[in-house]
Formats: sequence, structure tokens, C-alpha cells
Amino acid sequence: MAKEILLTDEGLKKLEEELESLKTQKRKEVAEKIKEARSFGDLSENSEYDEAKNEQAMVEARIAELEAILKHVKIVDEDELDTDVVNIGSKVKVLDVAYNEEAIYQLVGSTETDPVNGKISDESPVGKALIGHRVGEEVEVEAPDDVLKFIILEIFK
Repeated sequence: MAKEILLTDEGLKKLEEELESLKTQKRKEVAEKIKEARSFGDLSENSEYDEAKNEQAMVEARIAELEAILKHVKIVDEDELDTDVVNIGSKVKVLDVAYNEEAIYQLVGSTETDPVNGKISDESPVGKALIGHRVGEEVEVEAPDDVLKFIILEIFK
């Protein structure tokens, strides 16, 4: 059996929207590019045709990938999240002990990861380390050069 893919409602909506866009708009755009490139004549030396066919292959691969993900999705019910313990879907305010800086992370499934916006994967080193811990606990994360230490300040939805 394939691995369950955990997503928040927001993550599921984004994937469904991307799939719909690829199927309805992007496929048509690429088909038009192929049609236009064919009109240029000899396909053996037609770089526009080759580029359009490559783009078509990438679009179809992404559609297949999204369909496979959506078949194995388990939604994290954010209303049922326990704020006593860090879990997938939780938002966690931590104190980075070394830098004495606070940060807020939301633990999400690997397909929703967006570190710039504070969404870290449950499979990342920091995500793995935080899961299962409570407010006030110190968590250590093995990093290539060092051991990072965080103190969990708050867990919320």
C-alpha cells in the first residue's frame, strides 16, 4: 500500500486547484504551441516543436503526480488538533536557544512544505524533533555542523 500523504484543508485545495488548472488551461496552451510549431514545417529541425513536446511531457507528469498524491491523501482535521502536543497541522512558537530568537512554524505534510512562510515538513529534521513534544520542553535537532536547541513556548491551531 502507498504511503498516506497528510495535508491540511488549505493544502488539499491548492493541489486540487493546480490539477484543475493543468488539465483545463495548461494542456490547451501546450496543445496550441505544438499545433503552431507543426505549422513551421520540418519537425526534425524544429526546436519550437521539441520544446512544446517537452513542456507537454512535464505537464502530463505533474498531472499524474498530483493524481497519485490525491489518491492517498489523509486530511488533518485542524478542529480536532490537540494543542497539548505538537502534531501535524500544529503551529508551534519556539525559542531558538542559541540565537535567543522566537520563530513560529506550522508542521505540514511534505507536499505542503513552504519554509519561507514557516511551513515545515513533518519529515524534516526540525519537524520530526518537534512532533510529540509539549510546551516548556527543550527539543534538540541534529544538524550537520551542530545540535540546534529549541524550547517550545506555545502550541496553537
